[in-house]
Amino acid sequence: MADRFAHERRLFNGGCHRLAGVDEAGRGALAGPVVAAAVILPEAWIREGMPAALKGLNDSKQLSPAQRERYFALLTETPGVLHAVALVEAELVDQLNILKATHLAMRRAVESLQPPPDHVLVDGRPVPVLGPQQTALVKGDSLSYSIAAASIVAKVTRDHLMNELDPQFPQYGFAVHKGYGTAQHLQALAEHGPCPLHRRSFAPLSQGSQPELF
Repeated sequence: MADRFAHERRLFNGGCHRLAGVDEAGRGALAGPVVAAAVILPEAWIREGMPAALKGLNDSKQLSPAQRERYFALLTETPGVLHAVALVEAELVDQLNILKATHLAMRRAVESLQPPPDHVLVDGRPVPVLGPQQTALVKGDSLSYSIAAASIVAKVTRDHLMNELDPQFPQYGFAVHKGYGTAQHLQALAEHGPCPLHRRSFAPLSQGSQPELF
């Protein structure tokens, strides 16, 4: 297995003192907010190795829901692990576009960390508005434990939020598909049209809300 603390140790050896991983969830969904998380793992873990209970930490998409929930609990309840979450609601996603909304959520998450990081590892491409110095890693959530931790916290936080919103709009099945464009979700949109959680700038919603367009 690749050393998923290699980038963190290189930055520490270069003078970094507090390093955060950042990632998002919900960028491709048709409904609900885009959620970003920033996580600072203990320096002792980075220097000495990941605790055994967290060594399977990976890109959230590579893990089962039960695995994500277990890692989420460990990350958010372990003393010494700092995390912050921020979201941008669907209405603002429509106003800004999804790329700017994702970057805004990431910046808010990083700004919410106390104490703040002096360097950030980002999944994917650089984020211009982020603030601290950053290193962007393509497929970073499978290369860096810090980014993988942020991926888990963002994904599980968003899933929980969609579960909580489901009873308000039971006709759409948000607790099942979390707002993504599954056949069930598209069928519900065809039958009921969009609700306030839907992103009107996303296809097929942007093509009209008439049932025949879905």
